[in-house]
Amino acid sequence: MTTDAAAPWLIVGLGNPGPDYAGNRHNVGFMVADLLAERMGGKFKRATKAQAQVVEGRIGPPGPGNRRVILAKPMSYMNLSGGPVTALRDFYKVPVAHVVAVHDELDIDYGVLRLKLGGGDNGHNGLKSITKAMGAEYHRVRFGIGRPPGRMQVADFVLKDFAAAERKELGYFVDRAADSVECLVTEGLERAQGTYNS
Repeated sequence: MTTDAAAPWLIVGLGNPGPDYAGNRHNVGFMVADLLAERMGGKFKRATKAQAQVVEGRIGPPGPGNRRVILAKPMSYMNLSGGPVTALRDFYKVPVAHVVAVHDELDIDYGVLRLKLGGGDNGHNGLKSITKAMGAEYHRVRFGIGRPPGRMQVADFVLKDFAAAERKELGYFVDRAADSVECLVTEGLERAQGTYNS
């Protein structure tokens, strides 16, 4: 699959809109997107072409490694993420291989990162919606949140805020996830996996 190196990247942080969800485990994608926007010196604004907030900017050092990036947070609720993502991809003419979804992942321990291209949705409603809308061949930055304790339902677990003990390290892990996105976009998947897949 050849992709124009100069084509823009679409980095999508997955989450649910509104203050009630802001600190939820399910919203870690939004947290990473917010940090990337801060690093790029941009502020999210409502997209005219999609139900999303976007920041346009660049990632990477000056020169050939510098990449044009559209950073997005769908405002559609998690299980409908595919519509806004596809609308943005079409509007900005982003190849599917240049789409990156940053999301929470139950089957990985808290704070552990895994980067990959393609694959299944593992029951994640945001990924399910995106894959249904445009196929599975996009990048994923999977941010481990661990499994729910005891008999807690998955839906309850992901829609709860991070526990106090987790919050102590959350800033560090979000920072590392943002670093991994920058590495993926500027240096490629193999380098990013070698550095950040722990």
